[in-house]
Amino acid sequence: MSQPEMQPGGPARGEDLTGRPFPLGDWGEPAERLHELYRWVETGALRTADWYLADRVWKRRGARVLRAGTALGAVLGATLPLLDLTGALEGAAGWGYLSLLLAAACLACDRYFGLTSGWMRDVATAQAVHRRLQTLQFDWASENVREVLGPTEGTAGEAAERCLGILRRFTEDVTELVRAETADWMVEFRSGPAPLMTQFFNGPGARQEQQGGERQQNGRFPLPPATRPNMPRQRPPEPR
Repeated sequence: MSQPEMQPGGPARGEDLTGRPFPLGDWGEPAERLHELYRWVETGALRTADWYLADRVWKRRGARVLRAGTALGAVLGATLPLLDLTGALEGAAGWGYLSLLLAAACLACDRYFGLTSGWMRDVATAQAVHRRLQTLQFDWASENVREVLGPTEGTAGEAAERCLGILRRFTEDVTELVRAETADWMVEFRSGPAPLMTQFFNGPGARQEQQGGERQQNGRFPLPPATRPNMPRQRPPEPR
């Protein structure tokens, strides 16, 4: 098992995080086979990190524009009314209120589209993948040195199994990073305006309409909560 190069050409930018077919080969040459698997795992990790770094570009640009608009609108909204109050610039108070509205709109757009938070998540995920990739490279180098100096413990099969375990744990770690980032995105999306629309359509008005439909179907009004229904009275049996 020879130590492979760091980046064999690098992954293509702009690709989606789709799965890749597992490389199939002949285990007649275990060293070459393990080398191929390492290159496959390393290329996949670089491809994942590259995808997040490419995805953060447009988010970073949009977030900077919206944050600059928020700061500029807030400054103008605080300055223009003071200029109007001191008489330095008459009629500037109205423009100050408009600037505050613009600042609020920029802040709302940033929160609505999740540009700043998405940018930060992309950077954090890419850095985490790179950190784990560095750990994998040092672990793999350690296994190579152990093989060159001579196996001190176990057989060649156990050494190959250790190498496969290193690659498998690293692949699982990268998959968990992607899953955690996706889960954070889903939580942020659910906390946005979409749940508000769901609550609106499932609000008190919708519940009243549903109760009205039940009344029409059953022919009587539903009972209030914690109320037991009254059984119909029966006539006592007549004496014989």
